[in-house]
Amino acid sequence: MPRCAIVGSAFSDAADTPPTHVQTPFGEAVLYAVAPGGWLLPRHGRPHRFLPHQVPYRAHAWALRHLGVDALLVTSSCGVLDRTLPLFTPLLVTDLVWPDNRLPDGSAATMWPEPCSDQGHLVVEASLFDATLSAHLRDHLRRQGAPSPEREVVFWYAPGPRTKTRAENRWLAEQGLHVNSMTLAPEVVLANELGIPTVAAVVGHKHSGPRAPGLDEHGIADSLERSRASIRSLVDAFLGDDRAVPFANHVYRFDG
Repeated sequence: MPRCAIVGSAFSDAADTPPTHVQTPFGEAVLYAVAPGGWLLPRHGRPHRFLPHQVPYRAHAWALRHLGVDALLVTSSCGVLDRTLPLFTPLLVTDLVWPDNRLPDGSAATMWPEPCSDQGHLVVEASLFDATLSAHLRDHLRRQGAPSPEREVVFWYAPGPRTKTRAENRWLAEQGLHVNSMTLAPEVVLANELGIPTVAAVVGHKHSGPRAPGLDEHGIADSLERSRASIRSLVDAFLGDDRAVPFANHVYRFDG
């Protein structure tokens, strides 16, 4: 069964194979075949054309199920709220905070926006982030000599497209949140609804604290390139791992 890695702005020009276009009830999804049985999904398109609030999240998730994806890695270049965390180092996400659970268009973050026969409640048994896949990623990071493979973070999702204010970043840091970005969370939730074991790794490409300096366009481009370099080997290792992983959560459906 194939695996997939969803990648962000740092990877918008990384796929060098012909695109595969998948037509879905929610629009078109474009993926790239990589390695034996693996897929790369640049969420912003290639070249970069979708702002975070324009990403077709449901189309992407539907395409994963259509292609038989049985394990998903979601990545993101993110802002770091906790200044003790290193930049340009892969960090495993162990939990997320997303109070309203709504997609950027205001609709509920679900594959079932309208009543249908297979709808249900996603029941999170332990975590949205699969424990077995997380253990596999830790192993990969240790083998690659990552300096802090044990560093794990709680993720805050805000859909953008604007960046957060200094007051917002201060409040988030005070709540004990570690990192934030404008993507990742919808993909994790929708994949879980479809029964796809999911894991996430982020790379901090800038500090987002209330006193952190900003980045100009050149600085952003350079930081995204460094982010891609730091996580590319982890993406390759994940896609090349053929171990089967059972889905740990479940969807509760009412009879009748």
